[in-house]
Amino acid sequence: MPPALAESFKRSYGDFESYPRNLICQTTYRDAADAYYARLRGAERTLLVQDEDEIEVPFRDLLPSAQGFVKQNIFDDEALKAWLGDISIPGPVAGSTVGELATKKDPLCRFIYLYAENSREPLKLSLRMLLRILSYHQVMPIYIDFLSVFGSQAEPRDLRFSGFREQNLIKEPARGPQVEFLGRSGRQFQLCYNLKASNYISLPETKLREQEWSIRQAAIHHQFDVETGASLWIVTKGDKEIKNRIEDMNGVDGRPEDRDFSSPENCFRRTLDAHLVCCHWSVEDWRWYVRWLEESIDRATAVVFAPRNRSVPRHHFEPKDVQYVQSHEEKINVAIMILEANVNVLKSLKEFYKNLLNDKSFPWRDTCKDDIMAFSEQVKVMAYDLEMQISRAKLLVKIIGDRKALVLQHLQAQGTEKMEDLTTSMHELGIMAQKEAIAMRIITVVTVIFLPATFVSTFFSTDIVKYQNGGGFSMAALENWFEVTIPLTFVTLVLCYIFFKKSSRSKLQRLRRVLKAPASKSATS
Repeated sequence: MPPALAESFKRSYGDFESYPRNLICQTTYRDAADAYYARLRGAERTLLVQDEDEIEVPFRDLLPSAQGFVKQNIFDDEALKAWLGDISIPGPVAGSTVGELATKKDPLCRFIYLYAENSREPLKLSLRMLLRILSYHQVMPIYIDFLSVFGSQAEPRDLRFSGFREQNLIKEPARGPQVEFLGRSGRQFQLCYNLKASNYISLPETKLREQEWSIRQAAIHHQFDVETGASLWIVTKGDKEIKNRIEDMNGVDGRPEDRDFSSPENCFRRTLDAHLVCCHWSVEDWRWYVRWLEESIDRATAVVFAPRNRSVPRHHFEPKDVQYVQSHEEKINVAIMILEANVNVLKSLKEFYKNLLNDKSFPWRDTCKDDIMAFSEQVKVMAYDLEMQISRAKLLVKIIGDRKALVLQHLQAQGTEKMEDLTTSMHELGIMAQKEAIAMRIITVVTVIFLPATFVSTFFSTDIVKYQNGGGFSMAALENWFEVTIPLTFVTLVLCYIFFKKSSRSKLQRLRRVLKAPASKSATS
């Protein structure tokens, strides 16, 4: 017999391309659903691959007939339909389908990994496949916000975005999407959150100043049915790191208790283990990232404490030193913001599960109390470790600010020293110019004194004036020469003196006008 699917699920999944407008349990207003609809389709070209040959979506399903998780990689939408159990085909009427939309019961535990080649490349699935996955599993629409940080991008996008969202529908009677054939009781909770981790991406032998770190993001969606113990995980990340960690935990090399899904209670315990894997990933490398920032700043700015003594060799600071310190200050501020966001997410996750112990609708308040308390304690320790890194980072921000101020002071001191050197050299040049001016003045005075005599001598030596026909001394010529030369020399000296005094007076008047102009402007203002 064909499976008896709920009509609400048929309508919802049959119209999967209108997600999230089609969800059975609407937790958002219509306008918000329309905004999510438009946002997801607007981001298609950067968020998702456009080449169908690049599609790959790993599914890991725990089926009752299998000893462990069944691994299945999906490469197109038809394969996805077949894996979900959708055997429907388009009907003769537009928008209709023929055949069953679901023929397989949900696995006891399902992991779906959405990944990319790296953190700045589009996710390896199509929009149609993404809408089918989200609609089939009735994923809360807020997960679109967590997906939007991924995709093709030149620089990391939305590093400052972080959040934790929950939807608790475990009370009776069931208020969630109830599909009996698929094993969905309708009593479930959903969680969406994202975490960020730091990763060292340079080669081991890279010099400290050239080392690079990258901030990676992971978006987690989780559903759990408190009646059947069935769980769903959608893990979105720029690579397969979390996937590999979870598979190591649930694989043949993992602990036997980590592979125990024998009862709904044990299934619930396994969800706590999966959360811890994600939390550990987000915590483990921050200590080393902060340490790298500390060492980089210490190495780059240790010379600021050296005395600025001209008699000994010293470091010459450049503007790029300030830029280097400033870039590290921005990195540590971003790290503080991310660490605080991670702490908030971890605390929210811990509080959610601790609150289940106070919820009368939660069926394992007593049997799973110790597991929840142990989980909460581990998450608390991880949050405390992140808070310690935040304290280190905040101290480093203060140190960086002080060091940057010292670097700027050294740059100013270097500029002052250069100005002093320039002033000294200009003073020396001024003394040399003064000496040259004195020498030129002496030459000028001597030239002025002898200029009339030279002129008269030259004039008398021409054929214009003649005193004798033969050689011999001529007293008349000498007397005439003195009569002309002495008055002419006197007149020349007087004229030069008048010209010099007039020029000096003119310069002095111009200087007085220049000095009076700023005073008059300031008085007017």
